[in-house]
Amino acid sequence: MGLDVWDLSSPLLLLWVNRFYIYLGCALGATLWICIQITIRKQAESSQGKSIPKTTQNLLTNGSLSLQKKPTYVSGVKIFYGSQTGTAKGFASILAKAVTSLDLPIAVINLKQYDPDDNLVGEITSKTVCVFLVATYTDGCPTESAEWFCKWLEEAANDFRFGKTYLKGLRYAVFGLGDSAYQSHFNKVGTNVDKWLWMLGACRMLTRGQGDRNAVQSKHGSIEADFEAWKSKFLSRLQALLQGEKKTCSGECKRGKCGSIQHGPGEAKPEPQEQGQSHPKEEEPFESSEEEETGFHDLQSLNAVVDVEDLGTIMNHMKKEKREKQQPEDKTEHVEDKEERAMITPALREALTKQGYQLIGSHSGVKLCRWTKSMLRGRGGCYKHTFYGIESHRCMETTPSLACANKCVFCWRHHTNPVGTEWRWKMDQPEVILKEAVENHQDMIKQFKGVPGVKAERFEEGLEVKHCALSLVGEPIMYPEINKLLTLLHHRGISTFLVTNAQFPEEIRNLIPVTQLYISVDASTKDSLRKIDRPLFKDFWQRFLDSLKALATKQQRTVYRLTLVKCWNVDELQAYAELVSLGNPDFIEVKGVTYCGESSASNLTMANVPWHEEVVRFVRELVDLMPDYEIACEHEHSNCLLVAHKKFKISGEWWTWIDYTRFQELVLQYNKSGGSETFSALDYVARTPHWALFGAREKGFDPKDTRYQRKNKVKDVSGC
Repeated sequence: MGLDVWDLSSPLLLLWVNRFYIYLGCALGATLWICIQITIRKQAESSQGKSIPKTTQNLLTNGSLSLQKKPTYVSGVKIFYGSQTGTAKGFASILAKAVTSLDLPIAVINLKQYDPDDNLVGEITSKTVCVFLVATYTDGCPTESAEWFCKWLEEAANDFRFGKTYLKGLRYAVFGLGDSAYQSHFNKVGTNVDKWLWMLGACRMLTRGQGDRNAVQSKHGSIEADFEAWKSKFLSRLQALLQGEKKTCSGECKRGKCGSIQHGPGEAKPEPQEQGQSHPKEEEPFESSEEEETGFHDLQSLNAVVDVEDLGTIMNHMKKEKREKQQPEDKTEHVEDKEERAMITPALREALTKQGYQLIGSHSGVKLCRWTKSMLRGRGGCYKHTFYGIESHRCMETTPSLACANKCVFCWRHHTNPVGTEWRWKMDQPEVILKEAVENHQDMIKQFKGVPGVKAERFEEGLEVKHCALSLVGEPIMYPEINKLLTLLHHRGISTFLVTNAQFPEEIRNLIPVTQLYISVDASTKDSLRKIDRPLFKDFWQRFLDSLKALATKQQRTVYRLTLVKCWNVDELQAYAELVSLGNPDFIEVKGVTYCGESSASNLTMANVPWHEEVVRFVRELVDLMPDYEIACEHEHSNCLLVAHKKFKISGEWWTWIDYTRFQELVLQYNKSGGSETFSALDYVARTPHWALFGAREKGFDPKDTRYQRKNKVKDVSGC
């Protein structure tokens, strides 16, 4: 008889039920045990990571204690420079010396010798901080040493194959050297280098620095002071990096991915990042330049993706914010414009005083010419004494405007004076300028009393000013009251020799008669004039030509002044001859450039100074192209020759000297008649002595004086 399995009293049924519960219990128990073990393991790991030092973990796992390696945030600093005159190179050396004190490896590299294609990316992995000191040349282009680097960087920044992360992680800083006088491209190279590095993903560690050669506009008074201020900020930032400090994110990071914005009390916390948005573990230190920061918070505070229809609202908000930010500044500037600041800043005053200038008021100056000192001692006069008969010991060299519209490469004042294209400064009255100029000049003459070699009669004569050379520095014709100043000089019986740089044709037309009016003709083509004079005006060439035409309308004595610079302007004979026909000057002074020593404002060397024989050869060839002119006088000591129009060769004799008494009589009549009684250059001529003529044995040295040869002394190059 078989068993009924469904019988509750059946032993078989009881056996199956018992086994079922056993299996169920084992399964549930195993599951529960596994869950408990996982929880315990996680808690243990979490607790161990927080409380057990890493060295202890290493001891537990490896059985030996290993020292923790100190992290390296900066491995070294590389300073790259692109220099034209040596200023950037000098700044690189100064910065390198300062960084060395931080016990960091340092390298100073000329950009001309650096291949960015092979090496720039490598600076990222080596944790090197790269500093770029780059100068902007007068035409807005990089210097020759930085030209290739800038070209490569620009092409890379605009090449999609490099991408916006090509230099990600590269930390850099930029300091630009420029001249705000050239407003259209002030520090253009520094700005571009900074922009291109950022476009390639590099991180700026410090706001771009801007050095300004224009002492008037410089933020700190000079380009050296601008650099020192930026250097201090850079060193402070570098020290912070060495300690591992990172700038707290302000929500304005350029990548737009940082969500670690700090919020004050009561401010809403940021929403969690959406899936797909990355949050970098480390945000590189970063500071943006002022122009890039404007309105950037508005974009970064929004979502990464913005609807096109919302862009208009966003941009309007940004523009409004920018206007509101600029309004206080505009009001301040307006107040400053009303006050009219002085041309001579404290830094400029200090620099010019060191050079021997006696500054007058807020924009004028006077200085004792070396030829004045020379003639006081009976050692000879300047070339104006030889060519025109002035008494050098009675000549006052001054200017009513220290500002100029050019930055000529051969300027012996090394561009410490301000620059500008119009008068925008506080103006002193001409009576004050003349009074203080004469008093300062007399005070400087008085210092020669009792000096060995000074002739007593010339010392007494020197106290009475008879001539005024308005050619000391700057552009005297820029002074708005120049005509009144000239009138005051003539009233005191002082002759006037005014020099202009041919950039103000209207002022030349409006100029009243002067004893002799000069125009500096430093080059004969547009390209060479740009390179030599480095003018501020964009239409400099047309202004130059118009100035020559304006000179042709003058009835009194007019002069072209040519300064020869070897390898720059000595091969333009035919072009010079054409310019002479445009202005029809009475005289042409041709002078070899004077070497003024090393200067950050010019790259001229002694190789650019022509020998006197070379100047003579140039003048001979030039005269052959101008049938109305001949060589009249020579002053070998100044490396200068005078070419005169043949109308001054009367009855076979040269009459290039000036009858100064007769000039004062003529100008007095002119003023009394209100300008109706005019006079010409031939009305106040005087015969030229034989010793002053070209070809004479004396070569322009007055036989009344004694030639003195300096030995082992630095030549004083000051003087007109």
